Amino acid sequence: MKNLTLKQLRYFEALARDGRFRRAADACAISQPALSMQIKELEQELGSELFERSAREVKLTPFGQTFALRVREILRAVDELGEFARASRDSFLTRLRIGIIPTIAPYLLPTVINDLNNTFAGIQIEVRETQTGKLVQELTQGQLDMAIVALPVSEASLTELELFREEFVLVRRQEDGDKPVPEREALREMRLLLLEEGHCFRDQALSFCKVGPARPREIMEGSSLSTLVQMVGAGIGITLIPEMAVAVETRSAPVSIARFPSPPPSRTIGMVWRNSTPMAKQLQEVAEAVRRSAETMRRQHARG
Repeated sequence: MKNLTLKQLRYFEALARDGRFRRAADACAISQPALSMQIKELEQELGSELFERSAREVKLTPFGQTFALRVREILRAVDELGEFARASRDSFLTRLRIGIIPTIAPYLLPTVINDLNNTFAGIQIEVRETQTGKLVQELTQGQLDMAIVALPVSEASLTELELFREEFVLVRRQEDGDKPVPEREALREMRLLLLEEGHCFRDQALSFCKVGPARPREIMEGSSLSTLVQMVGAGIGITLIPEMAVAVETRSAPVSIARFPSPPPSRTIGMVWRNSTPMAKQLQEVAEAVRRSAETMRRQHARG
């Protein structure tokens, strides 16, 4: 297979990931016919079909599924060669691909980017916001350099570094602000507003309230913390949000904030990266910048 190219492998990986020629072509910054031709040439070189094609989408064939696993290993190794070259050439970062979960991004990210720009002059920062499961997948496949998530992730191929801990607070209607904070057993009897399936913060809130799948009708879902807080302000129920979200999400909603007695519910925020990355030293410096960002944000909230 002398004619197999790295470019073809990247095109294949994009199509396998997106499932549509148009989206994959846009991601690769080429035309759809050009992408289709490259995939066809790759299949001819391999002597096997990689995709089942239909009018609306494409799906991997059994051979394509096995081939995709090997391609991702190859592309990850190639990306790490580039990282190794950058790490050995530069004493500072010039490009950083950051993943971050939605319950952290709007509150911490602006300060993080500012601190990283001050720490690493001329750095190019690329941000990807999505749920933890997708971030871990993209991290292990070499599409991200690091991610800021709630720990633990418990993925053997990733290094976890704790950055800070933060409490959860109770959000209620404004007129309920003077009422005692309910015991967590009592929360199960209230209408609890939670993020939709897939968010780790949802699981953490359910765990604290000791709510299982047997009580689905008392739970309502939202796509963001902002939506949940606005629903509380409209009198629909109660919710829990992380401390870092309070200043932003309660500015325009008629709600009250209450802290739980000790020990309060909390989460650990940390950074994760691949064990094999040659950028580990620089990522440690990034972790220190994120810690400073979190401390700056906390001081700003305290003054507010």
